Amino acid sequence: MTETTNIPAAVPTVMIDNDRTRVTEWRFAPGAATGWHRHEMDYVVVPVMDGTLKIVDKNGTENLAKLKDGIPYFRDIGVEHDVINANDYEFAFVEIEFK
Repeated sequence: MTETTNIPAAVPTVMIDNDRTRVTEWRFAPGAATGWHRHEMDYVVVPVMDGTLKIVDKNGTENLAKLKDGIPYFRDIGVEHDVINANDYEFAFVEIEFK
């Protein structure tokens, strides 16, 4: 949980971190969030299960993203958002960042 809210924090586990790439597994309890952040690198997300994430952008706009197990997506550097597990079960994905 963060100090200022009762929202559980998503749990990152760095699996690879070298001069070219960082690979992180993200695990979200139901309702857990990454917290507001800006991506400093291009990245790919690979879901490890089917599920839905709520994405809150820098303008406060909320969108639901339906992800499918093993179906990746790419995003450019500079994305700003909070990512929240909208499922009633744990959700996880692997994030691959290109340095």
